[in-house]
Amino acid sequence: MPFEWLEIEEFKQHPIARVCADGTPVRIKPGEGDSIDGLVLRQVFEAGATEFLAAPLLFSNGEIHAAAWTTRQPGGFTVAESSALEAILPALARVGEVRALRRTAANLLDTYLGNQSGTRILAGQIRRGDVQSIHAAIWLSDLRGFTTLTDRLPPRKLIDLLNRYFDCQVSAIRKSNGEVLKFMGDGLLAMFPIRENNADARPVCTLALKAALEARRNVANCNCADLADTIGPIRFGLALHVGEVLYGNIGGGDRLDFTCIGPAVNLAARLEKLAAAQQRSIVTSEIFAQHCECGLNQIGEFPIRGLDAQQTVFGLSDET
Repeated sequence: MPFEWLEIEEFKQHPIARVCADGTPVRIKPGEGDSIDGLVLRQVFEAGATEFLAAPLLFSNGEIHAAAWTTRQPGGFTVAESSALEAILPALARVGEVRALRRTAANLLDTYLGNQSGTRILAGQIRRGDVQSIHAAIWLSDLRGFTTLTDRLPPRKLIDLLNRYFDCQVSAIRKSNGEVLKFMGDGLLAMFPIRENNADARPVCTLALKAALEARRNVANCNCADLADTIGPIRFGLALHVGEVLYGNIGGGDRLDFTCIGPAVNLAARLEKLAAAQQRSIVTSEIFAQHCECGLNQIGEFPIRGLDAQQTVFGLSDET
């Protein structure tokens, strides 16, 4: 549930919230009037429960969590049953704390690194140089005119703008089975893994292009009316490419980053700059376009810094 749910009155008045607040057990039976708070408890008793019991779980770091039980037994829990539940609370707290810590670690890693990266790190892949070669479609985008925006907007409004801008892309990427690897200022690096035999390259690239089109629509419709007089319409640039990337731990000392690097990522970065020069929102490499069924046209051959041969670049037909 979103953090905002913690602030609504129904949650604050729920017995679970009260147990977590002061560590006092709560026992409620139907017919006790105002003590039956909120929709959840009403549903419990409407389903036939005769008593609701919530007790504190004391974690080793001082946090108070809660466990709750219901029964349909006439008259509710007996004294012996209540004592038995109370007796298992210390052991249940230890088990609950271990599971909560693991869930928290997994959630944090997924939030800050992405699902695949988080899973690898949680599994112990934390040695520097522990990398894997992966074939993937690569997504690299940035916000147009970001340097100017940093001068025009107060810091908090700038952060709010970036959050709204990234929301336009992240939801589209995740719906198409992509993984966001990194936010770099106003830039976003993501990848769409392709199986080793390359059998799913076409559907993966098609999904990546679908995500790109959705992100373009989202950015165009981004609700920034409160900033329109200051910054005008939001514009972004995106490059899509396919290639091998090194995916894993890179860093120095005891500070590591889990990311992807390689010539394919470098070319995607160069193509993204080309998109700005061509005043296009989306461009792709030739190899990416070969894996897509439609929607892309060749826009020309261009010199790319760091490469000897010119690169054939594709773009959307509606951005000529």
